[in-house]
Amino acid sequence: MSAALRLTIMVSGLSLLLVAGCAGSPLEQSLEADPQLQDRPVFNGEEPETPAATEAEPDPAEAAAEAPSEAEPPESEPSPEDSAATLAEVPEDLRPYVQNWLTLGVVEPARPTAAGTTAKPEFAPNQTITRGEFAHWLLAANNRFYQDVPAKRLRPAAAGTAPAFQDVPASHPYFAAIQGLAEAGIIPSAKTGNATAVTFRPDAPLTRETLVLWKVPLDSRAPLPTAAADTVATAWGFQDAAKIEPLAMRAVLADHQNGDFANIRRAFGYTTLFQPQKGVTQAEAAAALWRFGNQTEGISAKDLIERPATEADSPESTDPTNSP
Repeated sequence: MSAALRLTIMVSGLSLLLVAGCAGSPLEQSLEADPQLQDRPVFNGEEPETPAATEAEPDPAEAAAEAPSEAEPPESEPSPEDSAATLAEVPEDLRPYVQNWLTLGVVEPARPTAAGTTAKPEFAPNQTITRGEFAHWLLAANNRFYQDVPAKRLRPAAAGTAPAFQDVPASHPYFAAIQGLAEAGIIPSAKTGNATAVTFRPDAPLTRETLVLWKVPLDSRAPLPTAAADTVATAWGFQDAAKIEPLAMRAVLADHQNGDFANIRRAFGYTTLFQPQKGVTQAEAAAALWRFGNQTEGISAKDLIERPATEADSPESTDPTNSP
C-alpha cells in the first residue's frame, strides 16, 4: 500500500471518531436551529396587521343631548268653546256687542297654550282696560271699520317720530298707536295746546270720561261743542256732572247728540251717575268701539260682519247707514 493511500484512510477514520464523539455534546446543540428564531415573523417590507380598535360606546348623556328635540306643539287656536266661555263672563246687555267684537278679530279671547300659559293678545271682559291698551284698540278698530275709506283712517306713528309723551318712548309696544292718536289730535297733548300733558300714563286704568273724550271725536268728525256742567246735567240727567273734567265734558255733551247710538248708553246703560273717574272694563270698551259714526250715519261691527266680501273690498264703497 502506498503512503498516500494510508494517509487518506487515517484522515477518514479520524473524522468518524470526531463526529461520534460530538454527539449530544454542547457543540452539537449549538449547531441546532434556535426555536425563538423560528417563531419570529419574517419581515418582508409590509406593515403587520393589527386587530381593529373597538369602537367606544357613546355616552348616554351626550347622546340624549345630541338627539333632536321633539317639536313643540303650536299654540292652540281659539275655539268656539273659548269664545263661549268668554261670553259667559260678559254682562248680558253687553254680550251682543262683545260677540260681534270678537268675531271681527280685532282682539282675541284668552286661551290656554300647550305650556299652560295664556296666549296674547287676550280679552278679559271684566278686567279694567289700561289707557295704553284702549289707545291700541281705538286706532285698530277705527282702521278696521274704515278699511275702505282712506280719508277716515288714522295713521300709526312712523319710526323715528319724536315721542309726544315722556313715558311712551319709541320702544313702547303701544307707541305707534298712542303717538298716532296724539299726532291726529285725538289724544290731548302738547301738540293740541295742553302744555301740562307731558306724560300719558299708559298703564293707568282708562276712565269713563277719558273713553268718551277719545272716542267721540271719531264719531262726530267735528269740533267738540262748548259745554257747562249745568248743560250736561240737563241733557244727561247726571247728578255728578260737575265732577267731569272740563275738556271731557264737551265730549260727553257731544255724545248725547248721538241719541241711542251714544257710547255712554251703549257701554254703561241708563244711569244718573256718570262716575267720570270710574275704570272701564274691556267689555265696556268693546261696546263703545262696536260702532263709529253719528246719529244719522255710521258703521257697526255687525255691519262689517254682514257686509258681502265684494262690497267690503270695493274701493268705491261708502259708509252704510247703521240700523239699531
